[in-house]
Amino acid sequence: MERARENKSEPGRNPGQSGAKRPPRVLLTKIGLDGHDRGSRIVASVLREGGMEVIYTGPWQTIPDVVAVALEEDVDVIGISSLASDHVLVPKLMEALKEAGLHHVGVALGGTIPEEDDSWLREAGVGMIARPGTRSDEIVRGITELAERARVFSAQDKGESL
Repeated sequence: MERARENKSEPGRNPGQSGAKRPPRVLLTKIGLDGHDRGSRIVASVLREGGMEVIYTGPWQTIPDVVAVALEEDVDVIGISSLASDHVLVPKLMEALKEAGLHHVGVALGGTIPEEDDSWLREAGVGMIARPGTRSDEIVRGITELAERARVFSAQDKGESL
């Protein structure tokens, strides 16, 4: 599995800042057979410029692979790109995340997703849906909010305070 990672730092810390929290950690991936990844690469750059740590898997990932990487990398958010109707697999991903104890991880979906699919995607747990034309600052803000929520839920699960 191809995986590119930038902004490498000690987990939980910003480089050069003692005691500071780490930047939001985002896994960008494509599940299913959709191989169109130009948009994912652009979003990865936008998020990195927004100060986030991005782990990019590339296309053609299976749901178990995505869950394994999310666990290994301790991500706050998973961003799924879908240009070929692979968004229909997202409810299965959400179930797999719950089974792995990752119910707190935020999930964002981007690409050509029919608006009539929004309700069942939101019901499945998708926290953000971005379509072509969504501005970069909206993507960064939405992912940041999902990451903050994920950290709060994770801390509550562990009985910690932020």
